[in-house]
This record gives sequence, C-alpha cells and structure tokens, in this order.
Amino acid sequence: MADPRPILADLDTESRRIDAVVADEKTDWATPTPAEGWTVAHQIAHLAWTDAKALLAVRTPEAFAEERVRALQAGDAYVDACAREWAARPRERLLAQWRAGREELSRALSDAAPELRLPWYGPPMSVASMATARLMETWAHGQDVHDALGLVREPTDGLRHIARLGVRTRDFAFAVHGLTPPDAEFRVELRAPGGQGGSVWGYGPEGADQRVSGSALDFCLLVTQRRALADTDLRAVGPDAATWLRIAQAFAGPPGAGRGVTGMDATRMREES
Repeated sequence: MADPRPILADLDTESRRIDAVVADEKTDWATPTPAEGWTVAHQIAHLAWTDAKALLAVRTPEAFAEERVRALQAGDAYVDACAREWAARPRERLLAQWRAGREELSRALSDAAPELRLPWYGPPMSVASMATARLMETWAHGQDVHDALGLVREPTDGLRHIARLGVRTRDFAFAVHGLTPPDAEFRVELRAPGGQGGSVWGYGPEGADQRVSGSALDFCLLVTQRRALADTDLRAVGPDAATWLRIAQAFAGPPGAGRGVTGMDATRMREES
C-alpha cells in the first residue's frame, strides 16, 4: 500500500502557499475567479467544505453514505449551493475553519490504516488516493485564486502526484463522456518542473502506439480543467490519445465544462501523425 505521508506533506505545502495569498489583508475575497459565479471566498469555502466531507468519509464512513445520497439527489447544483453557504460566513471564521479542518484531515489520513477503502462521491478510494485527491483539488482551486488575482505560481515536484492521478483517471474520463475506454495503455511523458534540465516523468509502456507528451504543469492544468488544450504545450500521437486530451478530467462527478481558450496559441496542432 502507498504511504500517504509524502502526499500529505505536499498537500500541506500547497495549502500554505494558498493560505499566504488569501490571508493577506490586501486580498479581496469578493474578486471573481475563472469559475463562473465563484469568488475567492467560494474557492476557500469549497476547499473547507470538501475537507470536512473527506474527514467524514475517513472517520464515519456510514455517515458519508447518507451524504452521498444527498449529493446524488441534489444533482449538479449541490456543490455550488454548499459553496455559497460556506462563502457567506465571515472571512476570519471561514479561514480558521479551513485551517483547522485541513490539519485535522491530515492527521486522520496519517493515522488511518493504508488498506482502508474510503467512500467518496465517485468510486471508493485508498487512503493514499484520498490524500492525492485532496492535493489535486487544493492545487486546482488554488490555481483559480492565483488566476483571479493575476499571480503566477511556480510549479513544484508535488505535481507528480496530480500527474499520476491524471493518468490513472484516463478510463474514467472516457466513461463519464459515454465513450468506451481504449484497451491499450498510453505512453505519457511529462517534463518535470525545472525547465530544460528537468527530468521526465514517464507512465505506461515505452513502446505504446498512443502517446502524450508535454510539460507536467500543462498536463495537470488540463486534467483539472484549469486550462484549455490549445493553451498548453501537450501533444498527442494517435486518435485515442487526442480524444483523451479533449475530455481529460481527474476529478469525480459529471463532465466538467473546462475553460475557454485564452488565445495563447489556439492554432497549434495537438495531434501528430
């Protein structure tokens, strides 16, 4: 079983990076973010709320079963409604709740037996996978905050967890779009943070016909649907790989709407013959 502690360490680092931005008294929590209808306050509210639900899944999985039913009954509006409710709380209260909740969740995941299968809104997952999912979501919503405030965030090696999750959710992305996942594995090669001298993270068989390559940062931005494909340097070889890049998502739930092209280089070809 994978050890969740290195993932939790990277999650703590990422949370603190976002915390430093939103805790600054100059940061206006009413600033709209790229997520339609969501301000900075909504982003922090969502992180605090999902941390609380993850803690519920770890400590009282039988209670989370009831939460999952409520979510299914409420449909797509459930997440937005919960974000609005929590975002309406006073800023200092919400910030304190997020801080306390994420620390409590980290302790709970560290103490949990690695072989546990934890319930979630999608399929059940291991403790390490839950930690990875929290890192992925924290990083993604942190990107929304940084984009809203016009800030550039330097990528770290913690992206390796999100990249791996993005690769592992390939079949889910096909299925959630009503498509049959390809039988064969793809080869994915991603440039790790560090520029030209950085290493390459490789996934899948080296001799695979269907291939994806590019920067790890762009791949993580794509699978969390924080950037449009045309705004990344990702390349696909093969029709199935090209389809995957158009529909990739590493988060549970129905197909996400994604983000529009910003015009960085919308004419670049994404599939190579």
